[in-house]
Amino acid sequence: MIQPVKEKIILGIDPGTNIMGYGVLKVTGVKPQVVALGVIDLRKCTDPYLKLKHIYERVQGVISSYLPDELAIEAPFFGKNVQSMLKLGRAQGVAIVAALCRDIPVTEYAPLKIKMAITGNGQASKEQVADMLKRMLHIPESEMGPFMDATDALGAAYCHYLQMGRPAMPKAYSSWKDYIQKNPDKVKK
Repeated sequence: MIQPVKEKIILGIDPGTNIMGYGVLKVTGVKPQVVALGVIDLRKCTDPYLKLKHIYERVQGVISSYLPDELAIEAPFFGKNVQSMLKLGRAQGVAIVAALCRDIPVTEYAPLKIKMAITGNGQASKEQVADMLKRMLHIPESEMGPFMDATDALGAAYCHYLQMGRPAMPKAYSSWKDYIQKNPDKVKK
């Protein structure tokens, strides 16, 4: 059960070194609605360090425009190309710092968790995620845009919205003996 909040703005980011997606979700009560959906196009910037500066400035600009309360960001997935992973990790780190410099709490979600939260299938395609978000949040086709990075970012924000009302789970038990020791009132003698 999602706990109602008066109003909360969640910024979702799908980190990228060529195209970085962002999605802004406004939650009023228990009702989410899309405020913005877009991308930061980094393809023209060839210097990797200037690219990071550009990411920082653009994420700061998005934050200034929408004043999010929280940031939900997709964690990089483990790929075979180590150089790509390092570049993606840097881009993600810069986006996180941009939020932290504005005292915005950050939550990171694995791609599998985001896909599972939205489609029920951790192996869903980008198209399936985009289609499900479009239907659930009533996004007009004209606002979908050509890049799935924006809907991936919105997916991170929506996943965060779904997590808002979930109570923290107690630590798992290592064995039945551990369970019994921690819950003596639940054992019949």
